[in-house]
Amino acid sequence: MIYLWLKAFHLIAIICWFAGLFYLPRLYVYHSDATDLVSSERFKTMERKLHNIIMMPSVAAVLATGGGLFALNSPVYLANRWFLVKMAAIGCLLCFHARCTWHMWQFRKDANIFSRRYFIPFNEIPSVLLICIIIMVVVKPYQ
Repeated sequence: MIYLWLKAFHLIAIICWFAGLFYLPRLYVYHSDATDLVSSERFKTMERKLHNIIMMPSVAAVLATGGGLFALNSPVYLANRWFLVKMAAIGCLLCFHARCTWHMWQFRKDANIFSRRYFIPFNEIPSVLLICIIIMVVVKPYQ
């Protein structure tokens, strides 16, 4: 029964985390276009609140519940290559999250050097990783 509760909270946390992973880079697209101080400050506030109130607690919950699920069933997971591919994709997501945090700090210091042409494809990275993760978990192609 604990496994199912952990899984439910894991899925809820994933959805919340991905909401931030999808929206924060989109805010960077708009922020990089902002030319006036009022707009720039508004984006800084939105980015900070999204990151600190939604994304950080969500990623902590994803890692905690995911760690709990792994602890309950680690031999089964480690015996399957799909799980290792999934973990690699999660590692990439964590790096993406860290890069988003770095960009937020750059914007906060008014030191951003990237244009919307950089942030538009950057915005698509979590979508590609989510597709990979879902295929690994649902289809389990390397079982």
